[in-house]
Amino acid sequence: MNEAILQMVEGVVTTPWVYLALFGLAVLDGFFPIVPSETLVITLGVFAASTGDPNLAVIVAVAAIGAFVGDHISYLIGRKSGPRIFAKLKPDGRARKAYDRVGRLLDERGGLVLVVARYIPGGRTAATVTTGATGFPRRAFAWYTALAAVTWGVYSAGIGYLGGAAFEHEPLKGVALGLGMAMLVTVAHEGVRWVRHCRRARRPEAGGDGGVGQQAGSVVAVPEKVG
Repeated sequence: MNEAILQMVEGVVTTPWVYLALFGLAVLDGFFPIVPSETLVITLGVFAASTGDPNLAVIVAVAAIGAFVGDHISYLIGRKSGPRIFAKLKPDGRARKAYDRVGRLLDERGGLVLVVARYIPGGRTAATVTTGATGFPRRAFAWYTALAAVTWGVYSAGIGYLGGAAFEHEPLKGVALGLGMAMLVTVAHEGVRWVRHCRRARRPEAGGDGGVGQQAGSVVAVPEKVG
């Protein structure tokens, strides 16, 4: 069974069409986060290490370009429809919390949030839509999102390549290892963020939940001023 699955997967990833599929998924993932573009990048990185095909450099380039284009589409959606998007979000929903979190990061770190948020679950779309809705300068957005797209492409393909090198003759195990490594990095990132959040909440000057609530409110209020 595993041999049949492996042959089927190899038949797909070794065709030139896989680059077009990768580009399309990376674009869609910019404003439709259900699309698993990172999974595909990791998988292609595994086969690049184990079979030499597809080409690792091309994988990184295509993934980065697709992510760059998708981020700009998401940014434009935020510029045009930001207020309506925020108005439809449930106050206690996961999407609203993600947008509020990104809004706070945007206040604290500026454009670097576009790089940081790419590694936060649901953060990429929230970051690009929020930067668009708040009128973040487009030229600065392009620079930061280019950096984010390139680092993401190198990171995802690199993890896959490491998995493929570790299981050169068993690519499916390499894919599992690559996905596991990516999940571990995400969990570690969220764990660090949670610890830092708890430490801040314990500080007397933090003022309890009121300070956070005011910041979150400002994030939602800003888009409504943007036409």
